[in-house]
Amino acid sequence: MTLSAEAYAILEGRHSDPFRYLGLHPEDGHNVVRAFLPHASQVEAIDEQGHRAELSRVHDAGLFEGELPKGVGAYRLRANYGDNVVELHDPYRFPPVLSDFDLYLLGEGRHQELYDKLGAHPITLEGVRGVAFVVFAPNAKRVSVVGDFNYWDNRPHAMRVRGNGYWEIFIPGIAVGNRYKFDVAGPHGEQLPLKADPLAFQAELRPNTASIIFDESKLAPRIAPPAKANALASPMSIYEVHLGSWRRKHGNEWLTYRELAETLPTYAREMGFTHIELLPVSEHPFDGSWGYQPTGLFAPTSRFGSPDDFAALVDACHAEGLALLLDWVPGHFPDDRHGLGYFDGTALYEHANPLQGRHLDWGTLIYNYGRTEVVNFLVSNALFWLERYGIDGLRVDAVASMLYLDYSRPPGGWIPNKYGGRENIEAIEFLRRFNTEVFAKFPHATTVAEESTAWPQVSRPVEFGGLGFGYKWNMGWMHDTLNYISKDPIHRKFHHDQILFGLHYAFSENFILPLSHDEVVHGKRSILGRMPGDDWQRFANLRAYYAFMFAHPGKKLMFMGCEFGQEREWNHDHSLDWHLLDQDRHRGIQALVRDLNHLYRDLPALHELDCDPAGFEWLVTSDADHNVFAWMRKGNAPRQRCLVVVNFSPNVYEDYRVRVPFPGKWREVFNSDSAHYGGGNKGNVGGCETLEGLVPHLSLTIPPLAAIYLVPDTE
Repeated sequence: MTLSAEAYAILEGRHSDPFRYLGLHPEDGHNVVRAFLPHASQVEAIDEQGHRAELSRVHDAGLFEGELPKGVGAYRLRANYGDNVVELHDPYRFPPVLSDFDLYLLGEGRHQELYDKLGAHPITLEGVRGVAFVVFAPNAKRVSVVGDFNYWDNRPHAMRVRGNGYWEIFIPGIAVGNRYKFDVAGPHGEQLPLKADPLAFQAELRPNTASIIFDESKLAPRIAPPAKANALASPMSIYEVHLGSWRRKHGNEWLTYRELAETLPTYAREMGFTHIELLPVSEHPFDGSWGYQPTGLFAPTSRFGSPDDFAALVDACHAEGLALLLDWVPGHFPDDRHGLGYFDGTALYEHANPLQGRHLDWGTLIYNYGRTEVVNFLVSNALFWLERYGIDGLRVDAVASMLYLDYSRPPGGWIPNKYGGRENIEAIEFLRRFNTEVFAKFPHATTVAEESTAWPQVSRPVEFGGLGFGYKWNMGWMHDTLNYISKDPIHRKFHHDQILFGLHYAFSENFILPLSHDEVVHGKRSILGRMPGDDWQRFANLRAYYAFMFAHPGKKLMFMGCEFGQEREWNHDHSLDWHLLDQDRHRGIQALVRDLNHLYRDLPALHELDCDPAGFEWLVTSDADHNVFAWMRKGNAPRQRCLVVVNFSPNVYEDYRVRVPFPGKWREVFNSDSAHYGGGNKGNVGGCETLEGLVPHLSLTIPPLAAIYLVPDTE
């Protein structure tokens, strides 16, 4: 029998539309069935009435052909593999997976539930259980699904292309747990490395890179998050965590998601935090990237367990009354061969020109935000974590690198926008769309920008010209205040403005004050390690700095280990130094942070107007010689006031006069020099009365290297 060119294309695994040749087709008045089953010795087709038709072996590679009676629709195949007889459904007899409406939305780039269509989905099609696969590869010549169900052979399950490059196939008889990849032939027929599924919901543990079939539709948040957790008027104290190094067990092994669920949320709640923020959990190949170079944006990393296990951690946080934020990385991705880079033989997700498409600092690839399908992919990924796992917000990494075309590039090493400027217009529009769609669909969630420049209106509404984020990290505050506190107190008077300067712009955005993972690595030392002086001074400085932070306008963020005075820099390969809590001075820091968290939550004056200039008033700004600052924090109600006095010198100041708005007794509700925290117990013995005069004043004792909070007595 002479075979056609199409038949040889099937045999050689290069047919771009195998459905046109394989399966059931009316030809010249006959119902012809063709099946390609490598290694099968004999094949029969069986129709719904049980009629059998033996298919002739037309090529030794496993190509079979025969005829069924007219009018037959559904049929099964029975194949002999040596002594084994297997009955199976022919994947080439099933209708398309994507509807015309899906293709329309995908073409427009407005398919919000992209994750319900692309990827691998266990479904029932025409009464048969199997898995539907869809992948975007518009420039590929051929795409096949390979996996442990077909011996990683690219011939049995070649896909058909539809719309603007969406390849699809329904494979009957496979299920959750099977491993798979996409075998892609590039635009010139060149064989590419096997590609993991961009929308895989589960992946193998590195160094393995296959995707794993998982039914994401069964994921559903079971426990509601705390109400109004992300509101501007609510207290937000965020505990930032790297899951792989918070705690470890046995021989330096990771805790699983479920083991973390038993301990981490309870600890964070007992410490008074309102939120946990996780460094990126999306699948990533390199531990040392901390998750910031992800290859599987839709898959929680398999390092700590399954997607179900991760969902249990989310539920555990909500059960403890904590909101959960995820670090999200839409700015770049690594060039690992199995990942998104050069996905269909062309620069599909990235820019082709390295002046636009590669980060010089990180050696990673930059998403092409001007491509409709790429933006749809990223926005859908953001919605996926909120919808399927019920998380409460996303912190977007490295926003500055997205906004500027010349970010960390030499002169002449970048391509201007269409107006000749350095702003990345497509990235700006992407961020605005991302924020608009997140808040429209999940109004109680939030988004946070790590944006390190003076870009205006990052956390202002899109309709007013902003980027639309809920909050922005205050990187300037972090840099200035850490620089100040690292100085010897005798030199601080020359840097007095580093404390004052932040209040000039403190309400230009909805700020979060971050003491993040980036501040305790790469030779920067731990936060405690930056403190000058002997041990007594170092711990006193740290207590004063934390107290200053919690009384400063803005929401709070603290990286794990900072809450008990981690001495050494953070190491992602090891647990935090929990043994330090055997020492009084570290237990004192932990107790201080716990009390600050609870006080911050309990006193409306410390959180209600965190992002409103009406919530703050300077009282002492010019006492540089004494390193003293004083201000009033205000809540909405007239008597919701908190007087804050901070002394960044090692001297005790007696009879220090500070004006207050109300006469009467003011109670000292917090003193970082308390012996309970490891201090010397200098202070105001619970409070003091205002002095007589036209303007109420307090005569205070201000402890050394310490902060005190006082509130008006309500009795």
